[in-house]
Amino acid sequence: MEDVEGRTVREPVAAGLFYPADPVLLRSQVLELLEGPSRLEKQSIRSIIVPHAGYSYSGSVAALAYKEIRKGSFKRVVVISPSHRDFFHGVSVYSGDIYRSPLGGIAVDGDFCELLAEKCDVARISDKGHSVSSGSNVGEHALEVQLPFLQCALDEFRLVPLVMGQQDLGTSASLGLALSDLCDDRKTLIVASSDLSHFHSYEKARSMDLKFLDFLRRFDYFSLSHLMEVGEIEACGGGPVMAALIASENMGAGVCEILEYKNSGDVDSGTSDRVVGYASAVLLESFEKQTESNVSDLSEEEKEFLLELSRVSVECAVKGGENSLLKERMPERFLQKAAVFVTLTEHDDLRGCIGSIVPQDMLYRTVVSSAVNAALYDPRFNPVTEKDLHHLSYEISVLSRFKLVADMEEIQIGRHRLLIQSGYSQGLLLPQVATEHSWDRHTFLEQTCIKASLPRDAWKKPSTDLFLFSAAVFNSR
Repeated sequence: MEDVEGRTVREPVAAGLFYPADPVLLRSQVLELLEGPSRLEKQSIRSIIVPHAGYSYSGSVAALAYKEIRKGSFKRVVVISPSHRDFFHGVSVYSGDIYRSPLGGIAVDGDFCELLAEKCDVARISDKGHSVSSGSNVGEHALEVQLPFLQCALDEFRLVPLVMGQQDLGTSASLGLALSDLCDDRKTLIVASSDLSHFHSYEKARSMDLKFLDFLRRFDYFSLSHLMEVGEIEACGGGPVMAALIASENMGAGVCEILEYKNSGDVDSGTSDRVVGYASAVLLESFEKQTESNVSDLSEEEKEFLLELSRVSVECAVKGGENSLLKERMPERFLQKAAVFVTLTEHDDLRGCIGSIVPQDMLYRTVVSSAVNAALYDPRFNPVTEKDLHHLSYEISVLSRFKLVADMEEIQIGRHRLLIQSGYSQGLLLPQVATEHSWDRHTFLEQTCIKASLPRDAWKKPSTDLFLFSAAVFNSR
């Protein structure tokens, strides 16, 4: 609707449902939630991740993140919300002038919105996801419920309201990269609005949500995307979270502080059979980035043990018998989750290679399962038999997380592996391939496209996502 000055205003729809409609009561409730000291450096905060349920359920969780930005120097706030009601492609950048809560109107940063729509190929100026259904007062709540917190936590700021109709990794990557280019001034805060798992038992929800938070803590948006696609974890605002991670990473953030996790079963009025998960987190700049696991920093003794573990595991799987090495006390780093590939060769010829690009199990257990699967279940080869065992050599690759390539200069020939994705096409090339053929960076990119059955210049297209990763590789030869 328009106000008396002819400005387009988005009126609140969640007031009285998700939070109090009375402005005095609302301000009092929010300020009470924001009481207490913050513990992080405001200057290093790039983004916050907050839930969007009713304040009686998730308000105390969300408040912990808003407490950290209270009285900060942010002059612009980008709020990224999922769309629960409207279905559309890409990202909807609000076309109006004002977003209103019971505490008053917030001016939309129209110039920034236009720049974002120009720069980001998946963003469009639109009222989709923002509009209120005529006569029914029904609309999206996930963005709106953040506004009273922002109005109480910050002084005057301008708002960039975004609603994601698509939450796949490609859309999130395009939005995240565009935001990082436009927001690198330390005066802009990104707010990702998301609840976690929905309507599972208390125990299952907690298990799923803690797995989500483990990958969030490591900035591992690639694994988050994969696991959400297959339903192993859930987040109704997974797209906003991934976009915030990508944008923040490219603005120098590398530390994620998880402030709190709860679910609706922890609330007095909640139940334990169908709960919803809530978490708040802050993404921070840091000189000591904590996004990588140290499982790739293995000693020679640890490498030798893992190679022996892979060999004994294959022999036990082929001949039968108990793997005695599994009874040994494992070092702490062997208990960390890791993405691993195990490669078997016979007289220098490939005999099997199986692994995972997503770290879902502990390092030592992933080595065991990957070795056995490479020996017995690689569809390209006949299963290893007992007479083959003494001819086999073993190689283990412990993978780093996958990082979205924002600048092609990041790619280091001889070190980085490349993964390219476009639609359903995917291709991966190892660094030794580039080294063996004396490729430069441009040729390496082209050949990765060809591996994915894409045109050789597909890496230049906005619809293509390119990831780099490295690996600690060691073998028994």
